[in-house]
Parts: sequence; structure tokens; C-alpha cells
Amino acid sequence: MGFFDKLKSGLVKTRDSFVTGIENAVYGKKKIDAALLDELEELMVLADLGVETSGAIIRGVQEKVKRQELTDAFLLKKEIKDQLRGILRGDAGTFGAGRGGKSLSVYLFVGVNGTGKTTTIGKLAAKFSAEGRKIILAAADTFRAAASEQLVLWGEKAGVDVIRHKSGADPGAVVFDAIAAARAREADILLVDTAGRLHTKANLMEELKKINRVIERELPGEPSEVILVLDATTGQNALSQAKLFNQAVGVTGIILTKLDGTAKGGIVVAIASELGIPVKMIGVGEKQEDLQPFNPDEFVEALFE
Repeated sequence: MGFFDKLKSGLVKTRDSFVTGIENAVYGKKKIDAALLDELEELMVLADLGVETSGAIIRGVQEKVKRQELTDAFLLKKEIKDQLRGILRGDAGTFGAGRGGKSLSVYLFVGVNGTGKTTTIGKLAAKFSAEGRKIILAAADTFRAAASEQLVLWGEKAGVDVIRHKSGADPGAVVFDAIAAARAREADILLVDTAGRLHTKANLMEELKKINRVIERELPGEPSEVILVLDATTGQNALSQAKLFNQAVGVTGIILTKLDGTAKGGIVVAIASELGIPVKMIGVGEKQEDLQPFNPDEFVEALFE
């Protein structure tokens, strides 16, 4: 099964509730009235497109109806599909590299525990390594002992080095040593895992800011990317997490995991619309090949097909 088929299969619950709902709402209707638009807006909110995004789409429809550019209810499905494609188009599926003009690029990964952050880093390490790039991993999640052990296993699987300290060590010191090791070994990319939970959110965000400062001090212009890993099944909670992490460390891209089997696939649209942060990659399964660059057109086609 190719990735598009897996994506289509993964989005089946979202499609059943959202797209089928649109089809049922417009079935047998000619006139586009307020009651129909209210029903469509409710469907979008339930699919986790978010209140703001859903409202914006409906306002766009209303404008077209007012200008008589949209007169047939049967065409509403296509109109919504086109609007979703327009929202999602942008810088997606690509990673920046070496903004500071250095040969070494640093990718800092953030996110709460349980989103698949460490696993995602492991998959990317294997992918980049297979492409011929020299990778170093930094186990800066010293709060959770199992995190560094898990990262070491991924490192062994991908054939890449992992820099780690003992449990409870200063994460900033781990990153400092990882940068030194990456330079000495002439690595192309340093992937940094971070903690997803401390005693309070404030503690977590301060720790991430500190790690960021270490990177900026040692490699001006880095990190090239601050990647937030989100669990698609959490829906609007994922949007709240994105806002929080973006305020703290300036997120440059999102990797959305566990998109398979959730009815909340609309969160992809909410993130793009409300935050303007590109979704770089999406995951629709456990295997390495199930994590792929995000293609907006492919996503919309898979959702509506």
C-alpha cells in the first residue's frame, strides 16, 4: 500500500464525519440559506477545523453567494474543498538548513510526552542517514530516563551516534556536548530531543528557552528548525500546545503524528489557518515509511476522495 492509500485510509473517520456530512447536508437542496451554512459550519467545528477557521470558510462562502458567484448548493462541497486547499498551501514538507551559514544544521524537537517525539526523531535520523547525511542525536530529555534509552535504540538502528548524559543531568550541557561532538565528527545535522513534561509548564518552557540559548550561543543562526511534534488524535488540544510552544521557542514547523484512525484530521487545517506554522510532515503508522513530507493537495484529495 502506497503512502497516499495509507493517508486515505487513515483519514476515513474524518472523511466519514466531515465530507459525508457535507454531502448529506446539501443533498437534494438547491438554495444556499443560513440554515444550511450553520449546519456546514457545525460539521467543520466537529471535524476540529476550529471555530475561527470554520467561520472564515463560511464567510468566504457567504461573500460568493452575495456576489452570485455561488448559487447552487450542490457546488458547496467543491467550494469548501478549494478553500481548504488554499489554506493549506504554503511552505510544507521541506526543512530549512544552515540559516547561520554553517555546515552543521540543528533541528530542535519539542512537544509534550506521548506525541511520538522521540520515535519521530529516530525515523528522521534513519531517513536522513539513508540520504547520505551524517547525523548526530542529542538526548536532551534527561527528565525521563526511558527517553534517552529509546533514542539510543533508534540511533543503533539508524547507525548514528547519540550524545547523552545520566538521568537528571542539565539538558543544556547535553546540547553543548552534542554540538561539540557534531562539529568534531563533521556532522551535517544535529537532532535534539527535549523533555515533554516537567513539574510545571513554566519549568518546561524555561528549560527549552535555555537549550535554545545554548544552541544560539554556540552556533549563531541556529537552530535551523524548531519542530513541534503533535498528536493528531488530541484535536484542539494540539492547537493549544502549538500556541504555547510557539510563544516560548518560536516553532518553525510541525510534524503531526497518529493521523491514521482519528476523526480529528481537520486539526491540520486549523493549525495552518490560525497559527500560520507549516505542517512539515505527517505520520500515518508505525513504520519509518509511514512518516512522509506533508503534501497539501494530496491531503485534501485523500480527505475528499
